[in-house]
Amino acid sequence: MELRQQLAAFLDGKHAHADFDTVVAAWPPSLVGQRPAGAPYTPWQILEHMRIAQSDILNFSLNPGHVSPSWPDGYWPASESPAPGEWEKSVAAYRRDLQHLRKLALDPRQDLFRPIPHGSGQTLLREILLAADHNSNHLGQLVLLRRLQGAWKS
Repeated sequence: MELRQQLAAFLDGKHAHADFDTVVAAWPPSLVGQRPAGAPYTPWQILEHMRIAQSDILNFSLNPGHVSPSWPDGYWPASESPAPGEWEKSVAAYRRDLQHLRKLALDPRQDLFRPIPHGSGQTLLREILLAADHNSNHLGQLVLLRRLQGAWKS
């Protein structure tokens, strides 16, 4: 399989771990802002962190004028639970940015190995791998939270 197809598959996440759509599908709304005992975050906080980080990676890769959020506070939502409709908006934005990264990975006009001109040595390949790795880590956390909440059917 060509490198670009492997990158797209890694972003999809259906090989070594659950994919995003499976993890967030039909999550009971009453539980997305609930932190299970002993857990450091709620599902909402992790989802929104994933969305913010992925958006930052994508925008850094494409936009020389992009300014990243402040670390670490800018990468996490202010509240433990979403306002009405915010979970759905975050899911949709995450999917949209993921598809954009996927298209970049598959686009033969994109040089995966060329340093990003406004970066400090990063390449598009590195940014795509970073997004995929970061996403897979937090998808695992979301699965764990669903299990702890009794809302995961394995």
